[in-house]
Amino acid sequence: MKLIEHYVGGKIISGKSNRKGKVFNPATGEQQSEVRLGSKNDLDQTVEVAKKASETWSLKPSLQRARIIFKFKDLIEKNSDELTKLIVSEHGKVYEDARGSLTRGLEVVEFACGIPHLLKGEFSENVGTDVDSWSMRQPLGVVAGITPFNFPAMVPMWMFPIAIACGNTFILKPSEKDPSCAIKLAQLFTEAGLPDGVFNVVNGDKEVVDAILINKDVKAISFVGSTPIAKYIYENSAKYEKRVQALGGAKNHLVVMPDCDLDGAVNGLMGAAYGSAGERCMAQSVAVAVGDIGDELVSKLSKKAEALKVGPGMDKTSEMGPLVTKEHLEKVKSYIDLGVKEGAKLLVDGRKIKLQGYENGFYIGGCLFDHVNKDMIIYKEEIFGPVLSVVRVKTFEEAAKLINEHEYGNGVSIYTRDGDLGRTFANKIQVGMVGINVPIPVPMAFHSFGGWKRSLFGDSGMHGMEGIKFYTKLKTVTSRWPSGIRSNPEFIMPTMK
Repeated sequence: MKLIEHYVGGKIISGKSNRKGKVFNPATGEQQSEVRLGSKNDLDQTVEVAKKASETWSLKPSLQRARIIFKFKDLIEKNSDELTKLIVSEHGKVYEDARGSLTRGLEVVEFACGIPHLLKGEFSENVGTDVDSWSMRQPLGVVAGITPFNFPAMVPMWMFPIAIACGNTFILKPSEKDPSCAIKLAQLFTEAGLPDGVFNVVNGDKEVVDAILINKDVKAISFVGSTPIAKYIYENSAKYEKRVQALGGAKNHLVVMPDCDLDGAVNGLMGAAYGSAGERCMAQSVAVAVGDIGDELVSKLSKKAEALKVGPGMDKTSEMGPLVTKEHLEKVKSYIDLGVKEGAKLLVDGRKIKLQGYENGFYIGGCLFDHVNKDMIIYKEEIFGPVLSVVRVKTFEEAAKLINEHEYGNGVSIYTRDGDLGRTFANKIQVGMVGINVPIPVPMAFHSFGGWKRSLFGDSGMHGMEGIKFYTKLKTVTSRWPSGIRSNPEFIMPTMK
């Protein structure tokens, strides 16, 4: 059985722990490899390696760092097929979706290539007589990322390219469910010329996470995952005096107005709700039908959901692949059972799907609920599967109130032809990322990704200028050069004259 190890100091290492986790092929349900689960000792030793590498990497001119990142970008493009297949083999999402997620990660690498410009500070001449003042941004040191199973390439690439470009060294703890892509990315970065110890991967579970939290030399933590764990990361990062950006769960709504392009809204919902089998923090899991549009919306969605082509990720005809593990499949099914018990109307039931030749795979078909209300658990909680709930409301104001009162505030969209309504929606809605006639409003790399409310703990989003600020500390210098005339000492608060 293949054993996936750690990547530390520019090479594959085994570490001291003998604990191992299982990695499955979700399409077949068969175990395909094992992953070594690191220990606190493994993490602490990796921090020492990264700390040593930081001594020289932090001093390297940003232009030289950018040249290595440019080479890394080129290697990702040349190895995109292999990286995509690694994602498919361990996560299960269809090939084109996996390739698209890799591209969204690559866009952050491209953004990081501009680091010489992005790190430019501010300068003010003569803030006082013969006194100048300027600011600069300097690296933090050793930083870490803890990433989820659903995007084994994209989410880590939201973190480490910017952190490393800023002059930090990085330790990645990827999901133990699909760790191979992270190892390959680390190998490609070394091939691009990145010095040993600047980018390291330590596989593991809670033991490694806790070791990251308590290690005093880890200066900042980036996290993406569920809200309970995000809150845990946030609270303990504060306890151990670390910077933190911890992105949590979501319950994203898509508002369908009576005046919208309904076919466009339906197609947008299909991709946003069922793409990647709903295992996205930006998945649209609630369709809010406003006014009298509900019946027609549900009719069109039902037909398309029933026709959804479910199959293995490498099958070019598949529109949706399996879920990541058997345990997660059972969890999603339990939410569907609960929705029926709560009184929602299950129009499309994907629980009984069976694929010939893939009977042991972790498959479920697209599911569609109608007449869901805000008091139901399937409305309140993140299911993280291909389950779309339709909530019917009478007015736009009722729709906005529904969304603003939800505990999550990650992403939201509206489909309408009314420009004034779209502008009002974007201005008033209490959600971090907003789409207008766009189903999945994930910002581009040169903007920043981050939700509101219990979808983000910490005050910094990811990538874009938010990422630059998060991975650097601000230093402001005020300078006067003596003219040779000595003045008497002053014992008051200095002011500029």
